[in-house]
Amino acid sequence: MKPDFDIYLITDRTKTDGRDLKDIIAEALRGGIRGVQLREKDLPTRGLLSLAAKLREITRKAGARLLINGRIDICLAVEADGVHIGKDSIPADIARGILGSNKIIGVSAHSLSEALMAQSQGADFITLGPIYHTESKAQYGAPLGIDMINSVRESIEIPIFAIGGIRTDNIRPLTEAGAYGIAMISAIISAGDIKDAAMEFVSKMKSFKEGRCPRVNP
Repeated sequence: MKPDFDIYLITDRTKTDGRDLKDIIAEALRGGIRGVQLREKDLPTRGLLSLAAKLREITRKAGARLLINGRIDICLAVEADGVHIGKDSIPADIARGILGSNKIIGVSAHSLSEALMAQSQGADFITLGPIYHTESKAQYGAPLGIDMINSVRESIEIPIFAIGGIRTDNIRPLTEAGAYGIAMISAIISAGDIKDAAMEFVSKMKSFKEGRCPRVNP
């Protein structure tokens, strides 16, 4: 299932400056965000389940998608829209066999080979990065740069979400290189005014994508 959002907000409750994560997500949704990944890896299962249920309620009311990072059981329990698969998670093809065709499966990729693998295993989209430098993705090595988006775009059919150091002032090169969307944490989660930050990203993405000629793979 192709994602029907082009901005993918990833949660991190340690970056909210003490604000409640549920309130942060609610404000982001009011600002136009329509794709959220719940990614609180350190939460025990019961805590994650409780938070997922609350975010499912919030996202459903807003008409937004909710994906759960790596946890198929939590996804099924709260009737989320899908899962996001990391390097240490269950493979995408196994997840697809469990979830079926009506759930969205995203996969984190950090190279062309990982992107190709994700597509071959039935992923609906990938996040590719880090494209720009960001502390949250420093463990994955040096930034991949814009050229990596071009290379991967020429080799796969599924949508690419650029991730890593994304700001409103560096989106244009990503869309011009063929990124379908963008993914971020701090740029919205840590913003002083969550709704305004979300609205600015939504506005910029819309204007850049409308001004871009469609990419056609050979």
